[in-house]
Amino acid sequence: MTRTHSGVLAAVAAAAIGAVALHAQSPASQGFSFHTAVQLTGVAVTVTDANGRFVPNLRPDDFIVSEDGQPQPIAQFDATRVPVSLGIALDTSGSMLGDKIQAAEDALNRFLFKLLGPDDEVFLYRFDSHPELVQGWTTDRASVSRALGSVRPNGGTAIYDTVAEALPLAKSGTRKKKALMILSDGNDTSSHMHLEQVHELIRDSEVLVYAIGIGASDASGSSKSASSGGYASGNHPVPAPFPGKASSMGSTSTPRPHPVANSDGVNPSALRALTDDSGGRTEVIVSSRDLDPATAGIAAELSQQYFIGYNSPAPKDGKWHTIGVQLRRGNYTVRARKGFIAS
Repeated sequence: MTRTHSGVLAAVAAAAIGAVALHAQSPASQGFSFHTAVQLTGVAVTVTDANGRFVPNLRPDDFIVSEDGQPQPIAQFDATRVPVSLGIALDTSGSMLGDKIQAAEDALNRFLFKLLGPDDEVFLYRFDSHPELVQGWTTDRASVSRALGSVRPNGGTAIYDTVAEALPLAKSGTRKKKALMILSDGNDTSSHMHLEQVHELIRDSEVLVYAIGIGASDASGSSKSASSGGYASGNHPVPAPFPGKASSMGSTSTPRPHPVANSDGVNPSALRALTDDSGGRTEVIVSSRDLDPATAGIAAELSQQYFIGYNSPAPKDGKWHTIGVQLRRGNYTVRARKGFIAS
């Protein structure tokens, strides 16, 4: 009987020890370390020289990263290409009918099949008076190409509604870097969302936003690009530095302009309000013939950015916190997102 009682006690003790070990390995038991963990904030950084060429071979100690003006140690650094989750939002309003939509399809097909990496994933929105998701996340380029070939231009232009709808999907991408590229030839004419509302949504995400605006006329007399001073030699065109972005250290948010009144033509200031805080950029081209080099320039930029991560000390206060990125030496242009809302 004593031997039986001892056996029961041993079994109970073993079960208790097992339960303690299992609890130690469970996610719940790691709650303390989870709740005290600091949020890793990722920043894609574009560095270019005076001629618009990307600057390679930089190291973590070449950069100074700050949050709200206070320097932050770099916890993660990638100088090699990081796979991208890229959303494409294509204007299919009536004004895109004819050469513009054909040039857009040709440029985007080259972008998909020749310029993106094999590990990149893509989705496609089309928009006229309303946004429509025509292809969700996929690495199958042919399916996106087929979706492109099925669009038919018609109706108005709902850029803001489209960006607002596409952003959550872009944020859900599985790749480390997330981006959204908008291609349009007109001002917003149909959205229920306002520019200021969409601007805030972008500030509350880590999504890089790019925009290509097609000018109203080949004979407009404007320069080739509102954000590009030409292209460097090489396999892909490379955009020149964004005007006035020598450093984002201590920068504030982009002014929020209203759309140009009584105009259906492309509105560069509104597009820049969508792109600049994110670390992306707007490029306004004169003609649809320039779509191919414009999209190639964005592909080159996505391929040659640095990716920096730091542990944000910001509390979850729902407020805007600035991010500054600059180089310790060299007369280079640095472009990165300007901050985030700690929500």
